Amino acid sequence: MTPEVTFVGTATTVLRIGGFTLLTDPNFLHRGQRAYLGRGLWSKRSTDPALTIPELPPLDAVVLSHLHGDHFDRVARRGLDRLLPILTTPQAERKLRRWGFGAAEGLPTWRAYELHRGDETLRLTALPGQHGPGLLDRALPDVMGSLIDLEQGGQRRFRLYVTGDTLRRPQLAEIPARFPDIDAMLIHLGGTRIAGILLTMDARQGADVVELIRPRLTVPIHYDDYPVFRSPLRHFVEEARRRGFASQIRTVLRGETVPLTP
Repeated sequence: MTPEVTFVGTATTVLRIGGFTLLTDPNFLHRGQRAYLGRGLWSKRSTDPALTIPELPPLDAVVLSHLHGDHFDRVARRGLDRLLPILTTPQAERKLRRWGFGAAEGLPTWRAYELHRGDETLRLTALPGQHGPGLLDRALPDVMGSLIDLEQGGQRRFRLYVTGDTLRRPQLAEIPARFPDIDAMLIHLGGTRIAGILLTMDARQGADVVELIRPRLTVPIHYDDYPVFRSPLRHFVEEARRRGFASQIRTVLRGETVPLTP
């Protein structure tokens, strides 16, 4: 089966990779509902998710980049199966377990978690990420990227990088050094700004990371669901065209399913 992604909205996707199905960053608030971003800050959602929790397929795990209200909201907290593995940061694991999600698994950077089915192994490795600049990052939740490898019969068949809400930072250079030959990347964009401070990649930073990672295919997500997202998707596409890699970008609409192969 060809690896594919269904875009639900924000950073929420359904990934079908081999015989495994994953949910990323579950945000199921509807248009007009507010997401809590911490430190007394809220943002009102501008879009509707393409799926509701009852409409999701059977899941093997949730991949959660960090614990912000636009990535794990009160709908997810109320509606997701509490026995489902949630692969996330150690910081987020502690709070999720207090909320009753006993299978939450906190992964320090470079630590891996494996799922097995028949002769297939799906290995998720926690990757570095940094949500805010400088000392401000300490006031924000810890964030991780994720590398998802599918192996069949001991041979790697597919490799996906999900960036999480990171900025372009020097530590990202270690990712292609450790994990070359990345087939596809889900990149969190949006250019989130609060009080004028950039907290997620804008078009220029996103293009820099594409050039750093060199995936065969890049699918942008997390770009227009909240007013704090200030860098439209078209800016990223224009930047990719200017730099000469627009043919390696595949945009996806909410509710659409696209293959993760070039």
